Amino acid sequence: MASRQTFSCYVTALLFSAAIVSAQLSTDFYDETCPDALDIIESAVRAAVSKESRMGASLLRLHFHDCFVNGCDGSVLLDDAPGFTGEKTAQPNKNSLRGFEVVDGIKAQLEDACNQTVSCADILAVAARDSVVALGGPTWDVELGRRDATTASLDDANNDLPAPTSDLGDLIKAFSKKGLSADDMIALSGAHTIGQARCVNFRSRLYNETTLDASLASSLKPRCPRPAGTGDDNTSPLDPSTSYVFDNFYYKNLLRNKGLLHSDQQLFSGGSADAQTTAYASDMAGFFDDFRDAMVKMGGIGVVTGSSGQVRANCRKAN
Repeated sequence: MASRQTFSCYVTALLFSAAIVSAQLSTDFYDETCPDALDIIESAVRAAVSKESRMGASLLRLHFHDCFVNGCDGSVLLDDAPGFTGEKTAQPNKNSLRGFEVVDGIKAQLEDACNQTVSCADILAVAARDSVVALGGPTWDVELGRRDATTASLDDANNDLPAPTSDLGDLIKAFSKKGLSADDMIALSGAHTIGQARCVNFRSRLYNETTLDASLASSLKPRCPRPAGTGDDNTSPLDPSTSYVFDNFYYKNLLRNKGLLHSDQQLFSGGSADAQTTAYASDMAGFFDDFRDAMVKMGGIGVVTGSSGQVRANCRKAN
């Protein structure tokens, strides 16, 4: 009985703690302290995406890679320094993450408008939303008030981010560890309707798997030759149909065995994700609804709020 009561108290404490964090995040957090913050971020994101369409996917990915490693705290933006190793050189991030200069530019404008008020973590959350909208996707109200971490973890970045070789069970487990359901995972995977993947991340699928559409495979091989180390950083679209439009073609492609990554095709491979993937392929509005809800949920992972953390003046280093 005592053990059951202890567990009940533990669960109650967790729910109470979660409620406090949720209450500290709000959609109007900067209305008084930095009223132009959202306009500044949106304008900068639109300019960056207009200059290079791929940047929308890069900014969205930064937010994901931030939240999945010790929460949405801006730690992914920290540069290595003497005595400090950040997350940028982790295997999933090295030679892969992009958009840091865009974030730097946004931060500089915000510092001019309202010194040390808008956190780098919040910049990533808003820029992710604005990137999706700029490419034709859904909008949502971003909850704000995150604070920035002063530390980062290379080990956690190497271990917590789902690998492109993940099977369906691995994906479900990785998202579950962050408080996200299998349904959330399938919806969030739709972010791959934009962006590019490096050859090193799909070479094994291209040459060793039989489930990749033959015509797509033929078109990929010139840019991704078989010898390891050759063309590793050459990129190909995750969605070859509409590479720079946020739509539901990612799921349509999966139904045709055109998932570029092994982890992509796992969402339509005879498993528990098939039904939801099929539904999204024929219902873009349904996908958009679930995606926006999952993004809000993901944006609340492990946030630092209130008097904890800091608002970094420079997103690349702690104050």
